[in-house]
Amino acid sequence: MDPSQLAAFEARLQRLKDLAEIQQLFVDYGRYLDRGDFASYAHLFAVDGELDLGATGKATGRDAISATMETSMAPLAGSFVHVVSSPAVELHGDTATSEVMWTAVRLGSNGKPQVTMVGRHLDDLVREDGRWLIRRRRGVLDLPSEHRGSGWDGDLEGLRAGRGG
Repeated sequence: MDPSQLAAFEARLQRLKDLAEIQQLFVDYGRYLDRGDFASYAHLFAVDGELDLGATGKATGRDAISATMETSMAPLAGSFVHVVSSPAVELHGDTATSEVMWTAVRLGSNGKPQVTMVGRHLDDLVREDGRWLIRRRRGVLDLPSEHRGSGWDGDLEGLRAGRGG
């Protein structure tokens, strides 16, 4: 293998490693959120990371992100499963952009799984100290449609009371 072939192979390998690490970042995001582990959740963000989930919460910096999620989501921890899917990632060296779909599922009053919300996260990602992290995450709520444009919030009080989303 000549040097140019080796360099091309190494670039392809790095791309695959980057994509795998970013995919794991998305998996960990849903896992920590569902478990209510907001300290670990916040460490998926860059030191100066930004979270914008509309009325559910906006915060900058890990401490603020953890506190915001603790306030808004702790009562729901363990009652939902977030299915993260269809990541579209554009790599740009040590930065990237992504769009990730998510679906929130909970146990319905009939004892069967119920899809309560479907949306997307629009991300700016950064490699910081050798790790891929979220620099900025913006949430978009696609379904239920009656909440679209309402600042993302859905009906958190209704969810806490078991009325769905």
